Amino acid sequence: MPLTPEELDKIAKEVAEEKGEKELKYDKLRYFTDEELKNYTDEDLKKFKIKHDISMIEELEKGPWTSFISDIKREALHRSKLPEDKMMISKEVCEDLLGQLELSYHDKETHWKHGGIVGVFGYGGGVIGRYSDVPDKFPGVAHFHTIRVNQPASKFYTTDYLRTICDLWEYRGSGLTNMHGSTGDIVFLGTTTEQLEPIFYDLTHDLTQDLGGSGSNLRTPSCCIGKARCEYAMIDTQDMCYEMTMHYQDELHRPAFPYKFKFKFSGCPNDCVAAIARSDMAYIGTWKDDIRIDQEAVKAYVGGELKRNAGDMAGRDWGPFDIKAEVIDLCPSQCMSWDGNKLTIDNKECVRCMHCINTMPRALRVGTDTGCSILFGSKAPILEGAQLSLLTIPFMYAERPYDNLKDLADKVFEWWPEEGKNRERLGELIQRQGLRVFLEKIGVRAIPQMVKEPRSNPYIFWKEEDVPGGWKRTIADYRKKHAR
Repeated sequence: MPLTPEELDKIAKEVAEEKGEKELKYDKLRYFTDEELKNYTDEDLKKFKIKHDISMIEELEKGPWTSFISDIKREALHRSKLPEDKMMISKEVCEDLLGQLELSYHDKETHWKHGGIVGVFGYGGGVIGRYSDVPDKFPGVAHFHTIRVNQPASKFYTTDYLRTICDLWEYRGSGLTNMHGSTGDIVFLGTTTEQLEPIFYDLTHDLTQDLGGSGSNLRTPSCCIGKARCEYAMIDTQDMCYEMTMHYQDELHRPAFPYKFKFKFSGCPNDCVAAIARSDMAYIGTWKDDIRIDQEAVKAYVGGELKRNAGDMAGRDWGPFDIKAEVIDLCPSQCMSWDGNKLTIDNKECVRCMHCINTMPRALRVGTDTGCSILFGSKAPILEGAQLSLLTIPFMYAERPYDNLKDLADKVFEWWPEEGKNRERLGELIQRQGLRVFLEKIGVRAIPQMVKEPRSNPYIFWKEEDVPGGWKRTIADYRKKHAR
């Protein structure tokens, strides 16, 4: 039976107590009254005009979609009605932000300049310095620093926590947030240099919350919802993410890398945090035994008694379920067969894509001998274009205290900072020096699946000591063993 909200709340409190965390109470930490938080009406919003001409960017409000311009206007109106002593930066920050954005659209160039080294004492990451290059026109955004806050694993929040951080940012910043950034952080958009230390103090002392990663360092690790709610999760992504975040605090807060580095944890090959496309070191839950099959449930899918894809294709007549067209023929390794009565899987050929499991979740389940695959080197386009991760460790057990995972990451952190060029991600270094060099550095043997084109264009090149006879062997020696 699923747990009730009260039971879940009790468990959360017990876990927090074990970790020495104090329970947040919004009523004790709040900055604003209910009247101050709800200080305008829809009628006020219709009449509200900001002090700058923003006719170009107001075009972005047209159409069916929610516009960030409208959101910033609402915040500008809200701030205009707050008492002066309830804001530590300019009341007009949102209005000046819109004014500068309008100017950028007009000039077709940004008017932000990077702030260089700006942050809190002892940290090199977590704060992205940003200044306006037209502060005389828009003094409210003369400083507009962005702060990254380390999100909890799987982004589980209490309402007290969310209300408290929103109040904090309303008080010491612009009130504008991004939930969440590409890496996962809570992003506070826009404050002044003078407010950075007070914000950091409030975060760490009142909210027991740390800054996230920014700059050339380990970025904030992120994970999928994992075993908290997903039946497919084969590793405890939340625990792994928390442990690796705590273990690599120095790498996260004090940039010493050639460029950014990302850990991401997905509980299964469905990869809900896009680790394979967006992280330098991806941990993907997998299994190494056989897929479990319920043959009666397979027949129920074929007979139409159970809905394909757990019913998520409802609302349109897709016709009767065709197991051959929708499962067998779409298997990438062609390891499945259906004889009209029994589904058979050649598990040694299975590539763990999970398409069949997603299509018939009541009939097929992942195995029970679980761990994770580890992939390296994905990134978005920077120097060499976008690239996906390379599967390097097909299977590794992932159990506390995760020493095997930490040892592997340590080997990467010994090689890449030493050999990487400025702004060169791990995947680009592997591409430049070759996979063989990378595998030697992390102590992993090459496998046949890493060869791109056998005998033609291999990604793995042999060294002389790996070849019997070395480079000096003659064709005559070869022909003695292999007569024509």
